[in-house]
Amino acid sequence: MKTMNHKSALVSMGWLVVSCLGVMSFAANGAEKRDPSPLPQAHSHNDYEHQRPLMDALDQGFCSVEADIWLVNGELLVAHDLKDAKPGRTLQSLYLDPLQAHVQRNGGRVFSGGPTVTLLVDVKSEATNSYIVLRDALKRYEMMLTRFSPERTETNAVTVIISGNRARGLMASEATRIAAYDGRLADLESKDTPQFIPLISDNWTLHFKWRGRKTDGPLPDLERAKLRKIVAQAHEQGRRMRFWATADTPEMWAELHAAGADLINTDNLPGLGEFLRTK
Repeated sequence: MKTMNHKSALVSMGWLVVSCLGVMSFAANGAEKRDPSPLPQAHSHNDYEHQRPLMDALDQGFCSVEADIWLVNGELLVAHDLKDAKPGRTLQSLYLDPLQAHVQRNGGRVFSGGPTVTLLVDVKSEATNSYIVLRDALKRYEMMLTRFSPERTETNAVTVIISGNRARGLMASEATRIAAYDGRLADLESKDTPQFIPLISDNWTLHFKWRGRKTDGPLPDLERAKLRKIVAQAHEQGRRMRFWATADTPEMWAELHAAGADLINTDNLPGLGEFLRTK
């Protein structure tokens, strides 16, 4: 009897260990599938260069990603340089299809209950033909995309904005669009509506001398005032503001965040993610 009781105890203990491991595994898997808190200011610059395009950014809670595209034989291939454009690495396969899967899984949003996610499409090939092909491609995903009309923006799960080589005349002539135009600082003086130009992006180095490195010291007061004036002007017009060619440093991130910049560029996803989560 003692031998039997000892065996029974060992068996019971074994089942207990297995059960505990199962619960821990289930909890771990559940944690892996849980969406991170969205970071509306986080913008993944040249996102396609990461090991897992789009997914690395979403895992950090980024709400904006940037993809460069080339029109090659009727396909929208994602790459910074034409020589690196490879068949199969399309805007649809790397970005639009995965975003659609997230939207379907999360009840109509990329992040469950979260804000719109911006897909900034930087066109590297010729503007007009690229836009026509892109416009046709986007129609398949229309149900999840923000819609723009002359006096109204119907925000949806994903907001597509066209940067780089932009077919301004063609886009401006359309009564409704499922993609908007990425403006420049000069467009803050134009009469274009925020429904056409909802985002202003520009090269930091063309407008500021401070480079944002630790060795550069603090941002000069005059340049800080200039930055905040630019952001305030964009906001007064109902537009978002972004700078590219910014240093990927906490010093630069801190100034952009304090000024209210709507999107902060980075190639360091974990670094910016951690920075913004502390704010």
